[in-house]
Amino acid sequence: MRPILVSACLLGLLTRYDGAAKRNEKVLEHLREKGLIPIPVCPEQLAGLPTPRLKTCFATGGGAEVLEGTGTVVNSEGEVMNRLFLKGAAETLKAARIAGCAEALLKERSPSCGVHRIYRGENIVVGQGVTTALLQRSGLAVFSEEDL
Repeated sequence: MRPILVSACLLGLLTRYDGAAKRNEKVLEHLREKGLIPIPVCPEQLAGLPTPRLKTCFATGGGAEVLEGTGTVVNSEGEVMNRLFLKGAAETLKAARIAGCAEALLKERSPSCGVHRIYRGENIVVGQGVTTALLQRSGLAVFSEEDL
């Protein structure tokens, strides 16, 4: 059995911005079938944000651009959230290293965890969340519940 980072909301934990979960039976089945040990993470909570919290999206760029200092994540009140999203990504990477994770299964479209798609304003666009971008740059294989 090997450990894998998993977005806590996909496991049924109430960690989403709206205080809900996105429990995903396909994810749970995949973990059981592959004998994986889920390490639940919510980068936004690890950054110190409350649950529930204001909805966030990218104003410019995506996760890679936030890492490079050229992208912007904003909450629904227009406040720039880059510092906290970078902190959450760094804490999630620490958790991966502590647990010995080489891969992560993260929530698609999240500003932290999106793997293939994210929200830029109200539009779904191709891109990655901040945490996904950092994990991939650090050598972890990252996929979403939609890849199962």
